[in-house]
Amino acid sequence: MFVTMIVVFVLGYLAIALEHPLHVNKAASAILTGAIIWTLLMLGQESLFPPGEAPGHEGLLHQLLEHLGEIASILFFLMGAMTVVELIDVHGGFRVITDRISATKKVTLLWIICILTFFLSAALDNLTTAIVMSALLRKLIKDKETLWLFAGSVVIAANAGGAWSPIGDVTTIMLWIGGQVTTGNIVLKLILPSLVALVLPLLWMSFTMKGNVERPDALRSGTQHGTEITTSERNLIFWLGVSALLFVPVFKAFTHLPPFMGILLGLGVLWVATELIHKGSDDDARGDLMVTSVLRRIDLPSVLFFLGILIAVAGLQVAGHLTLLAEGLDRTLGNVYLINAAIGVLSSIVDNVPLVAAAMGMYPMSQFPADHLFWELLAFCAGTGGSLLIIGSAAGVAAMGILRIDFMWYLRRITLPALLGYLGGILTFWVLWRG
Repeated sequence: MFVTMIVVFVLGYLAIALEHPLHVNKAASAILTGAIIWTLLMLGQESLFPPGEAPGHEGLLHQLLEHLGEIASILFFLMGAMTVVELIDVHGGFRVITDRISATKKVTLLWIICILTFFLSAALDNLTTAIVMSALLRKLIKDKETLWLFAGSVVIAANAGGAWSPIGDVTTIMLWIGGQVTTGNIVLKLILPSLVALVLPLLWMSFTMKGNVERPDALRSGTQHGTEITTSERNLIFWLGVSALLFVPVFKAFTHLPPFMGILLGLGVLWVATELIHKGSDDDARGDLMVTSVLRRIDLPSVLFFLGILIAVAGLQVAGHLTLLAEGLDRTLGNVYLINAAIGVLSSIVDNVPLVAAAMGMYPMSQFPADHLFWELLAFCAGTGGSLLIIGSAAGVAAMGILRIDFMWYLRRITLPALLGYLGGILTFWVLWRG
């Protein structure tokens, strides 16, 4: 049964990667994979656990619900942030930014967008930033190939920016809350490696990217869904939406509630504001401008895809696959740089959260105290390694859903520069902090 679960996960992963040749939506493959893995886990638990240690049906159900709670918090945050961004979009709010970006040369625009993404990701988080920047790119770029190239670079920038901030990525938050890293130290140790992880792929892209960007027709004409929106309404919705996003880490720090509660609070305020702004308009005029309409535009298949993948990985975690994997890396490699580099690569295949959790459980702080280079390198590798594949990070999944990026296209065009940046960042960390 242990091997069967691995086979099911690998086959499911292949189905996701070959979505277009198979003509099967990736969400269907992910959900099917997650459901089969948990079915095998429930029915074959006696063969998966040592004698007398099987958790039983109630125990496994309890663990499933625990994981589902964690997954749901991510999904609700994703849906809330996507709704806020879509609401800004339908009100033309991104013109506040796009009207100020005059660069039309592809290389210049690429650097502007990615540097903005890098620092915004550290202030928000990589998931929120990827959602915002993906929506912004739709307003700046018409050609699909160029749009996807920019989006792939944004995924790299968002993950690199999230790695050096204690609130920039889920894994850095875990290590920060657990006491393995402190705020000042992780910023000091990781900002230069993270910059290298961004700059090297951008240099790669700069040599292959030529010409000017063609702006979408809707942006040039100044129309937005055929509905007249005043400048004051547009600006109000933009700043309310941006404030709602920026408010999330502040809300979490003060209330200790999970981020999805902060984004739902912001969405609620924005919802009420749009209802009051458009209360004097008839239903036809309100049209796409209301939250009830925007919710229908949310890419639910991508949300379900994320659900399926995370449930599948949770099943492997409960069955012990990921713990054995981490222990195997420890025995085989035995070097903190090699172990963390391998964890980063694996985090592009399976979720980085259970991998980091397994590492935190394996290595007590008596062995690696707070701010040891092991924890800092783990934060960097787990955060930036997810850029190697489009489904290797929450930022990648969000961009994939919003811009319909193909898995195999990303593998062909983005994985190599992302790997260059990843290895360059590790080498930079080694040079700066090895002794």
